[in-house]
Amino acid sequence: MSVLDILYERGFIDAVTHDQELKLILAEGPTACYIGFDPTASSLHIGSLVPIMSLAHMQRQGHKPIALVGGGTGLVGDPSGKTEMRQLLTADIVQANVIGIQKQLERFISFENNKALLVNNADWLTEIEYIPFLRDIGRHFSVNRMLKAESYRMRLESEEGLNFIEFNYMLLQAYDFLKLFDDYNCRIQMGGSDQWGNIVAGIELVRKIRQETVCGITFPLITTSSGQKMGKTARGAVWLDPEKTSPYDYYQYWINTDDRDVVRFLALFTFLPMDEINAVKKLDGSDLNSVKSILAFETTKLAHGNEEGLKAYRAAVNMFGARRIPEFLLPTSTIPRELVQENETSVPRSGIELSTLRQGIPVFKLFYQVGLADSGSAARRLIAQGGAYINNNRIDDLDYIVTDKDLNKEEMILRAGKKKYHIIESV
Repeated sequence: MSVLDILYERGFIDAVTHDQELKLILAEGPTACYIGFDPTASSLHIGSLVPIMSLAHMQRQGHKPIALVGGGTGLVGDPSGKTEMRQLLTADIVQANVIGIQKQLERFISFENNKALLVNNADWLTEIEYIPFLRDIGRHFSVNRMLKAESYRMRLESEEGLNFIEFNYMLLQAYDFLKLFDDYNCRIQMGGSDQWGNIVAGIELVRKIRQETVCGITFPLITTSSGQKMGKTARGAVWLDPEKTSPYDYYQYWINTDDRDVVRFLALFTFLPMDEINAVKKLDGSDLNSVKSILAFETTKLAHGNEEGLKAYRAAVNMFGARRIPEFLLPTSTIPRELVQENETSVPRSGIELSTLRQGIPVFKLFYQVGLADSGSAARRLIAQGGAYINNNRIDDLDYIVTDKDLNKEEMILRAGKKKYHIIESV
């Protein structure tokens, strides 16, 4: 089975250009392929997992992934999918973000022995001379065709409109493809469906300047069955950086997957074999809950390593009770199959001085301080709605004062709703 077949089977592909030429390029032997990553934050989030996993599949099938971090284009801002201009970043911020992104990519892709590359388009875009660029590159672009691109059309129809800086973005991304073709014989660019216009522009530029055929692959926008964008929660984005989203919270995001999404997410976000994934399509009840545990464990292991995956799994077991994972469910998974019941440190924790507890802390303030509510008023609403617990005891009094008497063996367990926990330790 070719890597293209794998990507189709697992649900990665929305559209391709030059279908036959793409198959030939992949069949000729190892080839380089690239995806661009936007360095607007120091961490990627779950919404970036489809492109990351696609590069990983490419590498597993012998091809060479190139992760292009947009240090140069990040100074301009991609208008794709946006109705307002992105905030322009400084070079220092972009560089710091590039370092963080590389650490996360290394969890999924091996950069050892030149098996994959991470490049920064700031290395060449910031060196461009304007007049030569217009003469050599800009003359190949039709303004009429550019204005028909969805990314530009959305901005033109918005109240803010499209400014000249953003109008240049398509040229810069197309030039990236030309540069990577020249330097690494890169013949495939991949990206989200919103990047179709930019990818096609790069393909056309290589054809016009080098008389060579290169190809593009786009991915569908992944949403949950409820219509929510991947990686978005009431608390914000789910990040790959453990400092922004703890491995335990990352695990909890996946274990709360809608029943209708479990099989699709196993195919997209794990490397478990498709025959095993297809075998769980008709499961429900406790068996489906066990499958969700496997999904959460495998995704957390990929993003944070096996040890953190095990910690998150055991912490969840400690909070919600032990569940034996049957041997026949996704047998390739390395999730522990035996009954596990033990305390773990993966559940978010914080320490409070004993003297502070003796003085007392309003319960709403404590829930806000530890991150179980986004504000003091949100914490009050949580309590009023019956969703706040200390040591599994519901708190009904909005004016309840938490003291050292709430400690159980020098700690207390706070819970918001059914599945959000935080452990307070006296210090």
